Amino acid sequence: MGEQVKKTKDISVNCWEFNKCGREKGGVNEKELGRCPAYPDHGKHCANVAGTLCGGKVLGSIALKLLSCIKCEFYNSEHYDKSY
Repeated sequence: MGEQVKKTKDISVNCWEFNKCGREKGGVNEKELGRCPAYPDHGKHCANVAGTLCGGKVLGSIALKLLSCIKCEFYNSEHYDKSY
């Protein structure tokens, strides 16, 4: 049972928590890079949101960033919600 509780808690991780980008509200990079457009409601399916941070760069349209997203550790983790 303890294992199942741990897994449920892990699933609730958002992209900004996983990648530690600092673009969430009050994050260390919010002033410099702006607040992430995935924050606060799209942290589990950020590939569907234009303007997120990847590899230290803010990426534009969804079509242009998708190649980066499919290589992303978060996108390929159990935390990403591909059903969205």
